[in-house]
Amino acid sequence: MIKINRYIPISAVSFIVILFSISVFYSCGANLFSTSDDVKLGQDLDKEIHSKPKEFPLMTNRPEITDYVTNIGKYILNSSPKIEYKNVFPYKFQVINDTIVNAFCTPGGFIYVYTGLMKFIDNEATLAGVIAHEIAHAERRHMTQRLTSYYGISTVLGLVLGNNPNAAVEIAANLFVGLGFLANSRSDEKEADDYSIKYLMTSKYYPGGIQYFFDKILADQRKRGTEGGGLDRLLSTHPLPQDRIDNAKEQMKINKIVPDSTKGIYRDEYQIFKSKLK
Repeated sequence: MIKINRYIPISAVSFIVILFSISVFYSCGANLFSTSDDVKLGQDLDKEIHSKPKEFPLMTNRPEITDYVTNIGKYILNSSPKIEYKNVFPYKFQVINDTIVNAFCTPGGFIYVYTGLMKFIDNEATLAGVIAHEIAHAERRHMTQRLTSYYGISTVLGLVLGNNPNAAVEIAANLFVGLGFLANSRSDEKEADDYSIKYLMTSKYYPGGIQYFFDKILADQRKRGTEGGGLDRLLSTHPLPQDRIDNAKEQMKINKIVPDSTKGIYRDEYQIFKSKLK
């Protein structure tokens, strides 16, 4: 965390140099938040989500559903040596009972999966791919990177001038406005896809499970044409341009993963679970 003593006089030129250096620092994907900050922010957001049952109807009366998702998440955490913060972040997997086709992650490893998404997909490897994707958002610390980029210069300027002591309060208050905290950039999505594949390479699941999700989305879009559907929220928070799809295919080639519809998919097992969602 950068600390600037506002009582030390700073010349105009030095001040401009400092702000320019900071802006370059942020543009390189730097993060002023510590991992403990990620955890605290995630915990605060989780409390806020629990306080909004109409907006986030968490499934608390069906432990078998939540346990299913949690077991997949914990299995991925334990099976991949590439997950760096598994013993730092208090990973928690929760289910939101809503028709929305989506999943999201807040800092510190708080992951939420909608029942609408689980009804939308057809096999366990796809769900594992989506969960691994959300774990990657936590591990790559995408949200606090975005917050650093968005608030960084203005926050530092406020600290220097001594006129913004409540910057943290401002950030927390703005996170839920328009659910802006859910939106990921295209580069973040690509990176999360890459790591989803890497995380599953040492698991029992087919590493390309996220591609089945892409195929399902594209099939739904072709079916509906210009009509609306249940994917609006998903695509607003997880953009799916063609270059993201191409990138996932390229990562499969780079990692020499050969598609095999007979191994690591777990269709039958998933259909049994899926029937419980009804």
